[in-house]
Amino acid sequence: MRKIKAGIIGMGFIGVSHIEAIRRIGFAELVAVADANFDLAKKKADEYNIPRCYGSIEELLADPEVEVVHNCTPNFLHLEINEKIIKSGKHIFSEKPLARFSSESEKMLELLKQYPDTVAGVSFNYRMNPLVREMKQKYINGDIGKATLAHGTYLQDFLLYDTDYNWRIEPEICGPSRCVADIGSHWMDTVQTILGAKITKVCADLVITIPVRKKPKGQVETFSLNTNTEYEEKPVKTEDWGAILFEMDNGVHGVFCVSEVSAGHGCGLVVEINGSKGSMKWEQERADEMWMGWRDGPNYLVKRNPNHMTPEARKYTYLAGGHPEGWNDAFRNNIYAFYKFIGDGKKIGVDTPDFATFEEGHYIMKLTEAIVESSKTKSWVAIK
Repeated sequence: MRKIKAGIIGMGFIGVSHIEAIRRIGFAELVAVADANFDLAKKKADEYNIPRCYGSIEELLADPEVEVVHNCTPNFLHLEINEKIIKSGKHIFSEKPLARFSSESEKMLELLKQYPDTVAGVSFNYRMNPLVREMKQKYINGDIGKATLAHGTYLQDFLLYDTDYNWRIEPEICGPSRCVADIGSHWMDTVQTILGAKITKVCADLVITIPVRKKPKGQVETFSLNTNTEYEEKPVKTEDWGAILFEMDNGVHGVFCVSEVSAGHGCGLVVEINGSKGSMKWEQERADEMWMGWRDGPNYLVKRNPNHMTPEARKYTYLAGGHPEGWNDAFRNNIYAFYKFIGDGKKIGVDTPDFATFEEGHYIMKLTEAIVESSKTKSWVAIK
């Protein structure tokens, strides 16, 4: 397969994960990075031996070698930058959430109609864990019967203290939702992927547990410790925690809880599906295992092993059993699926990709807004 050359804009925490994922794909080549902080872009370019670095999206898009651009900037820049990438005719892989508002993501979908050859993907990487793919296939094969219930959590603690602060807390940058948009979006995409169905109705309770936070006067990177002693107090307007009841278009009912203030949880995504014959559960922090439960037989753990997996899941796992695969591997799988789609000459709307499309990212935006509305009105809200 031919080499597909790429560039990344945004050299924060997640930008580095994109660098490392691209480097693991044999037919992809990272040739340029960009950041409004040129010194940061230069530092990452030097550290990873990337040939070119730029200080703006315009400079990156002017690079004739770059065929794919990864947008790893904060949410408030997604609309402007994604539109520029689409209009350049380059393929685009955007971080989630796709935008701050569904009105912004809708504009991207409308623009993409003018560029039918552009492949546009969104970084929902949990759907690409091998055992999540295995759950999806086991459900298709009827292993647990008809799905009836879905539930789970996504718990983190990186904003546990009032001294914890980053741009996600500010609605002007992040959007009207933080916890749901940031990590709840991953949970919703994962359950929709497994069941091949959409959440269509929600009833939510969103809570701000820390109403005032101490914003450091210096810059703090996501997930790092804040050692700044100078700060200013900022009122918090986005949720720290949320619980969401939901209904799906396949008749499944469910509930999930998300938190960024639950001590002891680094990346606690858990999803369980209950069916008419059995149950399945996967925990991201134990990514190499899947639990299966039965009323009339013993429960057991399925250990990831390529030799015993369905063909659909096996193509996204490569280490032998007993050699754990985790978050970085699922992240790589997501980007690999995107590049393979391009390399195979496939088209969105004609072929069905394994990675999340802009259309799916837009639907997650609509779900997030419905959840925010539901919490305000204390009522069920249907997704329009």
